[in-house]
Amino acid sequence: MSELDRRIVSALQLNGRASWGAIARHVGTSESTVLRRAGQLTESGQLRVIGVVDVLRCGLGVPVLTRLRCRPGTAATVTEALASRPDVRYATMLAGSADCTAEFVLPTYQDAARLQLDGFPAAEHLRDAETFAVMRTFTSNHDWDSGELAPEAAAELRGTEVRPFEEQHWERPPEQLDELDLAICAALGEDGRLSFKEVSRHAGTSESTVARRVDSLVRRGCLRFRTLAEPAMFGYALEFMLWLSVLPKDLDRAGQQLAAHPGTKYLSATTGRFNLVGQIVLRHYGELYRHTTDVVGALPGLREADVTLQVSTLKRAWAPTPAPRATLEEA
Repeated sequence: MSELDRRIVSALQLNGRASWGAIARHVGTSESTVLRRAGQLTESGQLRVIGVVDVLRCGLGVPVLTRLRCRPGTAATVTEALASRPDVRYATMLAGSADCTAEFVLPTYQDAARLQLDGFPAAEHLRDAETFAVMRTFTSNHDWDSGELAPEAAAELRGTEVRPFEEQHWERPPEQLDELDLAICAALGEDGRLSFKEVSRHAGTSESTVARRVDSLVRRGCLRFRTLAEPAMFGYALEFMLWLSVLPKDLDRAGQQLAAHPGTKYLSATTGRFNLVGQIVLRHYGELYRHTTDVVGALPGLREADVTLQVSTLKRAWAPTPAPRATLEEA
């Protein structure tokens, strides 16, 4: 990718529905060039913007992470089976103490027990399975900044931050989405850059109504726009899962500290043996040692740390990643 392409994708990561004119201003080129380059990246499968509903905020499900160990030679089969499930929004094959991991969105936390009993796909290939219910998300892939643009540009494109729903869980019940809200979210879930006019045709309502509903959904934190682009596009050669056990009294401080690191794409406090689980990207494999000693090692209350390298990610935010099978066959 060219530097200009990286900057365009970075701008879309900060705001998937930013106007082409605003993106052009921040990346230093014309609006027509931005539109053409983004179209080429989308056509090639390297770029996709989708609308994503906050399932916890909207009462549509609860996120549960799973960490699986497989019988030798079956990790690819299990990961593909996980990715094919409609209730899995993230799936990746790993190298290390675990062979794959996935994030399920389940109706209730009680369903995690049923998942352990008989719900895992390709169960005949599993040697061990752990589940971790997400208690609090410190930062998510929606929030990650690849660092291609100046902080001022990032702040202008990103706009107002939404308070995590986990912090408000006991203050008020989840948001209620009606059929029209769900229809709008479904249309934007396929293409987050659809115009309000195009969404109105899908949802069977007026353009002005769509505009008002989308503004309300975004303002309340129910709907966010996720730009799907692999970290390698920005020069990040290494992606890995970090599994940490932290003393409960230090959990919030450790989570805030690690979430502030520029390589942290996702970080949540969870139940289970590991109570802090993250997804990290680094530019070079050689950085992993210093990240372990200087970043992870400096966290307060750290009792145990485990790193599993991501060999092949098949699914992100419900969407299959580009050409996953070729990667798996080469692995």
